[in-house]
Amino acid sequence: MLNALTLLVFCQFAGEITARAASLPLPGPVLGLVFLLAGLLLRARLGYGGPSPALKSTSQGLLGHLGLLFVPAGVGVVTQFDVIGANWLPIAVSITVSTVLGLLTTGWVMQRLAGPDDEAR
Repeated sequence: MLNALTLLVFCQFAGEITARAASLPLPGPVLGLVFLLAGLLLRARLGYGGPSPALKSTSQGLLGHLGLLFVPAGVGVVTQFDVIGANWLPIAVSITVSTVLGLLTTGWVMQRLAGPDDEAR
């Protein structure tokens, strides 16, 4: 478990360093996940299979407690109620527009990816 956790933290660290060094407009942890994915794909291509059992169990343990990671964001929202109250209309419009655009994009992509057999059902 310690090796798997070390791998996850190392990938995040490498992503953070790369994003800052290259001045990329991408969060370091997201880039770290791309590095982890590339490593797992390379591991599979070399014939070692997917992720190790230790990495699977460590990842599932972290995902099982994912809800705790939203607590700081919730506290941040609560402390900014005055700002939210002053800007409620632009916030509401942006949430509505981004939700509709996300749904439309998802529908369009699903239609493009669906084969001819899927349309008949």
